[in-house]
Amino acid sequence: MDISYILNHLGEERENYYNAVSPPVFQTSNFRFKDVAALRLAFTNEKKYHIYSRGNNPTVEILRKKIAALAGADDALVFASGAAAVAAAVIANVKAGEHVVCVQKPYSWTHKLLNEFLVRFGVQSTMVDGTSTQNFADAIQPNTRTIFLESPNTFTFELQNIQEVVKLAKQHNIITIIDNSYCTSLGQRCIEMGIDIEIHSASKHYGGHSDVVAGYLLCNQVMADKIFASEYLNLGANISPHDAWLLIRSLRTLPIRLEKIKNTTDKIVEWLETHPQIEKVIYPFSKSFPQYDLAKKQMLWCGGLFSVQLKAKNVEEVETFCNALKQFMLAVSWGGYESLAVPACSFNPRRQYDDAAFPFNLIRFYIGLDDVEILTEDLKQAFTKIE
Repeated sequence: MDISYILNHLGEERENYYNAVSPPVFQTSNFRFKDVAALRLAFTNEKKYHIYSRGNNPTVEILRKKIAALAGADDALVFASGAAAVAAAVIANVKAGEHVVCVQKPYSWTHKLLNEFLVRFGVQSTMVDGTSTQNFADAIQPNTRTIFLESPNTFTFELQNIQEVVKLAKQHNIITIIDNSYCTSLGQRCIEMGIDIEIHSASKHYGGHSDVVAGYLLCNQVMADKIFASEYLNLGANISPHDAWLLIRSLRTLPIRLEKIKNTTDKIVEWLETHPQIEKVIYPFSKSFPQYDLAKKQMLWCGGLFSVQLKAKNVEEVETFCNALKQFMLAVSWGGYESLAVPACSFNPRRQYDDAAFPFNLIRFYIGLDDVEILTEDLKQAFTKIE
């Protein structure tokens, strides 16, 4: 299906709402029925019919159709956050006494879900170095039910060989789940590579404007129906109709934004790789990246996020550099119009930094829609503060 058709027309049955070019926000919690027979029919399939917006809402339904088609999936569910989508995907496929294998250094709330929350209910997890498929094989136990991937992760960008892990999982009848937030479905075709459940933080590139928090879950019809009827409805993790409308709006410009972000990122990375005050650049499409060949093989798009190690003597110098940035805002998240920086040293009090998970001089940058010249000048002036 043509991408432009998906983004601009799929699911938008304009004749049903006065031929409005942009679909309306169906800002309603409830829906009426003409008679008992119609109500009874709706109760047979709340995912198909509109009963209550905690389940199915017309605005959200348009969004679901679009994002499923973009990923090549049968169906999609839209959650109030990426963390909610991750939780629903995992909880739907494990029970007490079972086991999950997950990559090291996933998104922080994924880590907490697996190593704190689910442990309370008798689910155990093993975290592995995902750069080697053999590590997944070694971690599989008789009670392993899911393998969770995040490729690349969003701070140090380690990749997993998706097709190899899928093949391994199928040999053991294990469900595969991947957080594909970095690439989007346009930049990495996870469903086509055999992944069972693909997840996105829609707050990132899909949202693109830093004004909505949401999550996408993409999968086959059987899995979508299963999760909808249980985790989705029971946990009440639905998105509001207005937020769904904002995401439909953002989809129109998704390819254009991704192209702009990639072009700027490539130029900034190339410049930083030869800068005398940079020790190391970590970016999957950089030829110095250890998994460069795998990145080029399974990723169609790479941009926006990268990390650097600053040539700094101590945490104070890193802070001085970051505090001097003007165009780059110090903020979490990414994928919006604005350019961002997050120093790893902010994760820990200074007195505890010797035990930190990341080097003290590691800084993650996100390139938004700013012009490359503006961002380069900002970095230049910040470098002068630590010369």
